This record gives sequence, C-alpha cells and structure tokens, in this order.
Amino acid sequence: MTLTASPGAAGPADALRRRPGLRRLRALGQGPLFTTAVLLLVALVLVTALAPLIAPYDPEAMDLTSSLVGTSGDHLLGTDQSGRDLLSRLMYGARTGLLGPLLVVAVSTLLGTVLGVVAGWRGGWADAFLSRSMDLVFAIPGLLLAIMLVAVVGSGMTAPVIAMAVAYTPYVGRLVRGIARQEKARPYIESYRVQGWSGWTICLRHLLPNITPTLLAQSAMNFGYALMDLAALSFLGFGVQPPTADWGAMINEGQSALQQGAMLPALAPSVCIVLAVVAFGIVGEGIADRIAKRER
Repeated sequence: MTLTASPGAAGPADALRRRPGLRRLRALGQGPLFTTAVLLLVALVLVTALAPLIAPYDPEAMDLTSSLVGTSGDHLLGTDQSGRDLLSRLMYGARTGLLGPLLVVAVSTLLGTVLGVVAGWRGGWADAFLSRSMDLVFAIPGLLLAIMLVAVVGSGMTAPVIAMAVAYTPYVGRLVRGIARQEKARPYIESYRVQGWSGWTICLRHLLPNITPTLLAQSAMNFGYALMDLAALSFLGFGVQPPTADWGAMINEGQSALQQGAMLPALAPSVCIVLAVVAFGIVGEGIADRIAKRER
C-alpha cells in the first residue's frame, strides 16, 4: 500500500516516530563531578556578568606605591607589578577570556553545522567537495593560522577569533556530516519523505533537533579548547594587549613578578584557565557519555 499524506497529517507513517532529539538532555544524570563543573561554570558566568558591580577596584588603575603587595584586607589576592588589584583584573579578565571562545564556538558551530548537514544530506559531489575542503583547513594548525592572520591584520582579539573559528569549523563539520549520514538512513526520515516533506524541511524540523545534543557536547569541549588557545595567543603577545585585563596576558605580565618572588600575578590567572578548561571538558564529556548510554 502506498502511504500518501500531507505534511503534518496523521497516518500510518506516523508509527515511525523521529528520535527524541532535545528531550534526551532531560535525562542527563548529575554526578558530583558533573554537577561541580556546572556550578563552577555558572559562577564564572555570574562573575563575568557582574564584574563591573562586584570588582573592588578599577582593573587598569595603577598604583606604583603598592607594587606586588601581598594578600591583605584591601587586596584579597594582592597586586601585580604595576600596583593593580589582581582580584579585579581576574574578574574583568574573565570577560575577555570567555567572550573570545564564545565567538569562536558560535561561528564555528554555525558554519560547521551548515557544511556538515549539506555534505551528509546531499552526498555525491557536494559531499566530496566539502569534505576535501574541510580536510584542507583541518591540516592547518589553528595557532599557526592565527599568527599568520595577526601578521596581516594586527594584534588584538579580532584576528585570533577569526582564525580559531576557521580552524574549529572542520571539527564540527566532520562530526555533523557523520551524524547526518546516519540520521538520513533511519526510518523516520523515509517516513517524512513519503508524507511529502521536502529535504530542507526535514533537516530543519527534525534532523537538526536530533543532532543538537551532540553539538552541545562538542561545543562545550570546543569552548575549553578555544579558551586555552586564545589565552596562549595572548600570552605570546598576539591576542588581547595590555593594559586590558586578560588571563593569558596576565600570565605573561606576571613572569617578571616571579623573579621577585611573587607567584600570584602569574599563578592566579593560570589556575583560572585550568579550572575553566577542565570544567568545560567535564561538562562536554558528561553530556556525550550520557547521550551514548541512551543510544545503546
């Protein structure tokens, strides 16, 4: 018997339901490590948003008479070599530290999703061309691409963010392509085709929601990697420039303080970077593991 029905109409083909997609996230377990990582990231986001209100000092205000002052009631984490309050600079540094990776992940996820869905859904020459293009970009190290772009555009946040977004796009594209090819072969896709749904409608309304949980997991891990890469570029002098507060730049500036026996100017931002990267990695891995368990 031939199944014919208008899109959205009830019929025998409705027995082939699409997979639950976003609803899979509701069943995520919350182990203590996963919960701790989530709470840490929530606290980091709150500090970033509220930095102008809760920071005790102007992060760029210098006081050479208070250079490398240790921890005290006035300066909970002490000061750097220019007399700037370390706690205030860490709070404001979180803003640049998170904004750059957020832009990298947003752009690379958007581009990678579009390229991956087109390659996986269309197949044929489109798949071959897009896959080879992503392989070519994938072969270029992201940090090298960023340094090359900085040499042309100049230092700052713009060039590293653009370079990292381009470098991270193949990671997302290859992941989405593989999932799209798997989803395309599932019965629910064919059921919607029989009902008269167009390919793009199926992709937008059903395919994308079903791959969104995996994308969220990958985006969380990419966020941590991008944070580390951008901090490394700032440390090398290719990213955010002093006196703007940035964790990577603060580590670079704190190197001279180490020679004078002051560890916090370099240690404090280093710990912040490590904690943020580990927390994003735990959240991403936690989401991926729980999705894999539900797939079994």
